[in-house]
Amino acid sequence: MKIYERQWQQFVPASLHDVWAFFSRPENLDRITPPDMKFEILTDLAGVPMYQGMLIRYRVSPFPLFSMNWLTEITAVVEGDYFIDEQRDGPYRLWHHEHRFAVEGDGVIMTDRLHYSLPFGPIGKVANSLVVGKRIDDIFTHRKQVIAQLFPSANQVA
Repeated sequence: MKIYERQWQQFVPASLHDVWAFFSRPENLDRITPPDMKFEILTDLAGVPMYQGMLIRYRVSPFPLFSMNWLTEITAVVEGDYFIDEQRDGPYRLWHHEHRFAVEGDGVIMTDRLHYSLPFGPIGKVANSLVVGKRIDDIFTHRKQVIAQLFPSANQVA
């Protein structure tokens, strides 16, 4: 099984309290997911803070004319420090996504580390190199742009 690793970092010019308050609410995931994915949380989580063992069911359309259900579990939560989500049912053979938060200066460095694997052996490797890896990078690029809009820097020039 080929396991791919990707990592992204972003400085968020806000307090750890505010950043954690946003990211620890699963309902906010929809706000940072590209609209063309038609992301829909099927589990009623409005106002429920994240906790270890939380199961979240989604419906997503990662590619045109293709949608699927996806079930993730929050397998670890250390408030203000990190949380981990892992796929329990969905398109990946393995999905392990670690979200870390660290105070730096007048903001927070967010680090996302993703380990994933695709099914179908050699076909999965080809799919990753042609489509899946790029799609994952596009999702995190979109997320970075939305986060910059949600948490604008007080030092930015208009």
